[in-house]
Amino acid sequence: MSDTQRATKASVTTLAQILASRQSSHNHVTFMVTADWAQGRTTFGGLLSALVVQAMRDVCGADWPLRALQTNFVGPVAPGAMTVDVTLLRQGKNVRQVQARVTQIDAQGQEQIGGVLLGVFGTGRESALPHLRPERPAVAKDENEAMRWPYVPNMMPAFTQHLDIRHAEGSLPFTGSKEWHSRTHIRLHEVENVDAELQAVLLADAGPTPALGQLKGFAPASSVSWALELRPVEVGDPKGLWRMDKDALATGEGYVNEKTHLWTPCGQLAALGYQVVAVYA
Repeated sequence: MSDTQRATKASVTTLAQILASRQSSHNHVTFMVTADWAQGRTTFGGLLSALVVQAMRDVCGADWPLRALQTNFVGPVAPGAMTVDVTLLRQGKNVRQVQARVTQIDAQGQEQIGGVLLGVFGTGRESALPHLRPERPAVAKDENEAMRWPYVPNMMPAFTQHLDIRHAEGSLPFTGSKEWHSRTHIRLHEVENVDAELQAVLLADAGPTPALGQLKGFAPASSVSWALELRPVEVGDPKGLWRMDKDALATGEGYVNEKTHLWTPCGQLAALGYQVVAVYA
């Protein structure tokens, strides 16, 4: 291994390492986010949301699964210390609602808000409703045939080095495509000590909006708000590939409305996501 490869490997921090190094005090949880998780000038939104979910569980309890997560990305979150302030809004018999605020201290010593999130945790209960379990639709290329995205430093977002991403169908960013959807096989490289719920939150935000495929040249884009609905699921192979299906629903005035279906490696529907994405083109 060359000196450059050693330096690159040493600079990578896994999600499990970030989780293990967190510090808690009352309703405050602080994480050290490293530059290898960046997306442009901010931290990858899927990582930010996954860390906030962990903070919510630390403060309010991890006994109930996450059912819904609303994320508003307020401002950039730079590498370094990120504090999550957690507030329990209400706990009933079956549902717990939790609010969190992501803050950082800037170079001038001022507190800046990076995100505001609302998590809904709910225990399972008996119901007269029959089960409705959608089947994962077929895709043009399976995980072995799909094109694997290479990680190219300074060209790809830094956080993508933590992911195995394989393009199976639909548009690729900045290719002048006429398609408004994408289908991708995806997984974290390092899943040890990262539970399925946190993986689902992170992976559901890991792909670019397929609307970028309509462009013929690079343009930055960023999520403004994100609504994620989750289901307790079986993953199957813990190192298997999940599938992320994204569809642009509407565009105009520099914004994209899109939806995401995230499927587990064994084909169960794990999450439904809806985003508003700003495209600067």
